[in-house]
Amino acid sequence: MKRLLFTISILFLSVSTFAASREGYYRFPAIHGDKIVFTAEGDLWIVGINGGTASRLTSARGTESHAAISPDGQTVAFSAQYQGPTEVYTMPIDGGVPVRRTYEGESAIVVGWTPDGKIIYSTSYCSTLPNRELATIDLKTGEKDLIPLAQASMGVYTQSGDTLFFTRLPFQGSHTKRYKGGTAQNIWRYVKGEPEATPMTE
Repeated sequence: MKRLLFTISILFLSVSTFAASREGYYRFPAIHGDKIVFTAEGDLWIVGINGGTASRLTSARGTESHAAISPDGQTVAFSAQYQGPTEVYTMPIDGGVPVRRTYEGESAIVVGWTPDGKIIYSTSYCSTLPNRELATIDLKTGEKDLIPLAQASMGVYTQSGDTLFFTRLPFQGSHTKRYKGGTAQNIWRYVKGEPEATPMTE
């Protein structure tokens, strides 16, 4: 009997140790101030930058990904598959009911925020593959505007908001080493007021 209890105790400790040390599969981190929002198990989670126990922000059916935290740190924008296609949603950073922001029937992928608080997302709603475009959403008015850059897929504005660094073409997905084919991403720069964007990599 003592041997059985000892064996059960060792087994319990082994399982507990494994569970505590088990590494997860964490994707799409967004950092703002002292908070990190990321995707794991198909949901959004939040944790402090110093680590600790993460809290689940979402638990609905469908995958949430590509979180981005607003400049004021109050809102999380993300892409989710709640009703079929991947669309843009927002919710308070401390949790709440997600609000749908796009109705495009396409793959609307959150990229980030403009310095003045508009969501930037990538869409193929107005073009065909592989010519995705970047667009913005004003949460106050609901107005959507395309950024006039062909094949722009990911991007980030400088703090002043007058320059956009972006990649042409979406990530081609194969992870092929030293890939140099026609869908290889390159970094470009666009300064507002200039007639054209300029390449930074080849």
